Amino acid sequence: MITKHKTANVSFESLLRIFTVPEGPDSTLTKIEEKLSQNLNQFLREHIVAEEKPLKEIEKDFAFASIPEKPEFVSDHTQHLLDTLVSHSVHTSAPSFIGHMTSALPYFLMPLSKIMIALNQNLVKIETSKAFTPLERQVLGMLHRLVYNQDDHFYSNWMHSAQHSLGAFCSGGTIANITALWVARNNALKAQGKFQGVEKEGLYSAMKHYGYQGLAVLVSERGHYSLKKSADILGLGQQGLVAVKTDANNRICPQALSQKIVELKKNNIKPFAVVGVAGTTETGSIDPLCQIAEICIEHDCHFHVDAAWGGATLMSNNYRQLLKGIEQADSVTIDAHKQLYIPMGAGMVLFKHPDAMKSIEHHAQYILRMGSKDLGSHTLEGSRSGMAMLVYAAMHIISRPGYELLIDASIEKAKFFAELISQQDDFELVSEPELCLLTYRYIPAKVRKALEIALPEQRIQLNELVNELTQFIQKCQRETGKSFVSRTRLNPSRWDRLNTLVFRVVLANPLTSHDILRSVLEEQRIIAQQAPNLMAKILATSQSITEA
Repeated sequence: MITKHKTANVSFESLLRIFTVPEGPDSTLTKIEEKLSQNLNQFLREHIVAEEKPLKEIEKDFAFASIPEKPEFVSDHTQHLLDTLVSHSVHTSAPSFIGHMTSALPYFLMPLSKIMIALNQNLVKIETSKAFTPLERQVLGMLHRLVYNQDDHFYSNWMHSAQHSLGAFCSGGTIANITALWVARNNALKAQGKFQGVEKEGLYSAMKHYGYQGLAVLVSERGHYSLKKSADILGLGQQGLVAVKTDANNRICPQALSQKIVELKKNNIKPFAVVGVAGTTETGSIDPLCQIAEICIEHDCHFHVDAAWGGATLMSNNYRQLLKGIEQADSVTIDAHKQLYIPMGAGMVLFKHPDAMKSIEHHAQYILRMGSKDLGSHTLEGSRSGMAMLVYAAMHIISRPGYELLIDASIEKAKFFAELISQQDDFELVSEPELCLLTYRYIPAKVRKALEIALPEQRIQLNELVNELTQFIQKCQRETGKSFVSRTRLNPSRWDRLNTLVFRVVLANPLTSHDILRSVLEEQRIIAQQAPNLMAKILATSQSITEA
């Protein structure tokens, strides 16, 4: 018997109906589901407004801060979301959206996501994820094998072992990196004699026991900002994240890394981890992983590889050698929501040794009991959805050779675009693509020539003007809504490592064509002429340098 509870126009029965009775086949929600499953890109093209609405205007649609007292029909509210939310969302799957690490998604993920949500499994404990737990462990095993390529005996022994873990699913690369360094820190400050370990006694007691004046993690100047968060959370302080200089190709300098480690040790600071980057966020550069591995062995440092972006390159037999040395890492971060084409957010951290995560193991009486296979005992996050199901499905439906085709096409497309930019006399290629990222800027030939011959102070002045133009072009291009590139700040050795604003493109969307790339450059040329005063100032400054 159902007891009736009424508040305004809400009844208990009506609430039950929302959970149990689907709307009819002609409902707005049903139509949206059908269109999304059939053709996601077409649906988005039809519903997202081309002209970008200012953020302040969008905020007006979401300015009512009270929870509604009256219920709405699902169809009415869905239409409301179409008008206010969907219509002004960023069209990240558009083939001309090439500014960030977000791409179009395979159509089959729409109905599969619906199954995942309907099952509502909680991967923290096996009592709420009986089938999803072994599935997630298998997915971690599949990616672990992609990186470390152990034999069948290894995976039959460790993949489903209650006392071991090959890694952890996370909401993204940030949590994955934090988890890796958490494990590294705890293993560096483990129990010894009467000291029970940093996880029990805390950082102050650990430092006192081991006699360290500080702890440090080393990474290149191009390391991801999530590593600063890691240093903060783990008690190192942001100053404990030590930046190591990079070469002209934005890769960490091994010699500088060794020198930094020696310097830290002389100051009684424990360098417990080094992070090599396999696909930097700004330029897609890959650090010399083999050399970093040797340095880590020499100095007894945990070797972590942040391959959130570049890790998927291992799917390609043609390009996986770019990540040579990754198999020597103690831990590796990979984001499935990047080049594995999975929805946000699905990250993973993998550990070479199955017992590495024992240093962060946690238990409780009502879940995560000793000897159970609860995944939450080795994860920073507690309750989690079953995103591993989507990764599992994608790896079966797309397959490794399918991913190889996607990866290869992206890298080849980046090479094409780099060559196209190099052929233009009014564009400068700033960073060559290793993977499918590159940077460049708009700079007329006369201006580039002036920069080359300018005195230091003149070069700084002219470079700042070009930076202003780069920012103007990028903002206008974004606001117009035809295409999108992002921007970042680099220090090219060619220009005496001056702060240089550049356009940044990520060419992972398989729908992005060569014609679209040509049109992006042409649009930037046109936009540059929409700043006549700035262009006149740049040209006048260049001419004065040339004639001096």
